[in-house]
Amino acid sequence: MKTITTIKEIRAALNQEKKSGKRIGFVPTMGYFHEGHLSLMHKAKEDCDVVVTSIFVNPTQFGPSEDFEAYPRDLKNDSKMAEEAGVDYLFLPSVEEMYPGERLTYVNVEKITKVLCGAKRPGHFQGVATVVSKLFNIIKPDFAYFGEKDYQQLVVLKKMVKGLNFDVQIVGVPTVRDKDGLAMSSRNKYLGPKEREAALILNKSLILAQEMVKNGERSSAKIKKSMTKLFEKEPLVNLEYLSICDIISLQEISGIKGKVLIALAARVRKARLIDNIVVEGN
Repeated sequence: MKTITTIKEIRAALNQEKKSGKRIGFVPTMGYFHEGHLSLMHKAKEDCDVVVTSIFVNPTQFGPSEDFEAYPRDLKNDSKMAEEAGVDYLFLPSVEEMYPGERLTYVNVEKITKVLCGAKRPGHFQGVATVVSKLFNIIKPDFAYFGEKDYQQLVVLKKMVKGLNFDVQIVGVPTVRDKDGLAMSSRNKYLGPKEREAALILNKSLILAQEMVKNGERSSAKIKKSMTKLFEKEPLVNLEYLSICDIISLQEISGIKGKVLIALAARVRKARLIDNIVVEGN
């Protein structure tokens, strides 16, 4: 694995790979790797000849009161894990490398960024779309891999790629969970033993919703009411939002018909966690 820190060098290396007819797979990350990240790298390795992973904690997607400075980082371990996963190039740009000079240019995807996480984190998806578009222009991948845990991000980036005619295919990879059902996240590091136990309510509520749909319930209001009651029994968890919505527009729907997304976010003390499930009703 080759580690590169400058745009000029990574472009030169990947241009040579493309000249050789190699297919490039790209996994953009903010580091602090876990099995979820590795699943993206493994999928890229299956599909492509060359795998590039970037680690860049992007300041433009953090709000003023969010955890940019405290966001967990472990470059030494990340490098080891990436190499063991078969990554060919690890791109580690600095903030100055990615955002030279005054920041005047941004990419904004409308409408679908105003709901779910976007409603609580104004500017977040503008930061995501901007940095990912910059990385796409630098890496020029054939395929790019993102986790379905960040479902809204996946939808936003698919819209961005289509709207701006990027020549890259976005691939969603299923959420990876720990044995106890908690969706893997770098922010799980913030959880103590009691908080981690409490955080299991996110997945438990989604399983409850899935069972209700399987048993014939089609009312979004009734499903949300039952899920909310579960959260009310867990004092360490503060439910931020709970949405049953269209899988493409992300707009709220009143009833389950076809495939729909059930998405939620909650705070467990200082950790903000998200999770989701896609269910299907006749």
